[in-house]
Amino acid sequence: MIRNVVFDVGGVLVRLRYQPFVDYLSAAGIDMTDLPAWLTRVDLAAHERGEMTGEELLGRIAAMSSRPLDPGELAARWLDMFARAQEMLDLASGLMLSHRVYLLSNVGDLHWRHLNAEYGLERVAHGVLTSFEAGAVKPQPEIYRKAEQRFAIDPAATVFIDDLPPNVAGAEACGWHAIHHRSPERTVEQLRALGVRLPEPFGQD
Repeated sequence: MIRNVVFDVGGVLVRLRYQPFVDYLSAAGIDMTDLPAWLTRVDLAAHERGEMTGEELLGRIAAMSSRPLDPGELAARWLDMFARAQEMLDLASGLMLSHRVYLLSNVGDLHWRHLNAEYGLERVAHGVLTSFEAGAVKPQPEIYRKAEQRFAIDPAATVFIDDLPPNVAGAEACGWHAIHHRSPERTVEQLRALGVRLPEPFGQD
């Protein structure tokens, strides 16, 4: 029986809009043609593990520009890459009535503070574990194990919802049930198949 439902944040509870930020940096003379390589160069993973603050990350990005970047504008554009996924937020908050609901997110300090303030994420879950606090990122097994300890959850009674297949596979490797989130409708169907009692208006067929 599923007793715990664990949600990723970016790409699940909020939609991601990277392109305006990429376009802004491109206009500043930063080569963004290979985004994965650029993310490695700025070491986003270290930032999300809590080894580099958001301010330090933005300073590293600004140093790549061919022209001076206004720190306030850079920070604002860094934060402005999300949109509310209301149906999924409603699902998470509704599930709190019948299950334990938690959030497990690869995220840095600035983004987390913004997301929590903007979307009230701590109100749609019984607990949160961020990667910058855990010192590990999905799909590393350490972050799933830390979530088990933090929330006192049994992997076999837990389902994890994430939009990235490697993170889904990481949860499954730790003995969790997992769902690759591609749409609210498909995720609801998969929760129903696992016997999760869904809230209104999702309900049971």
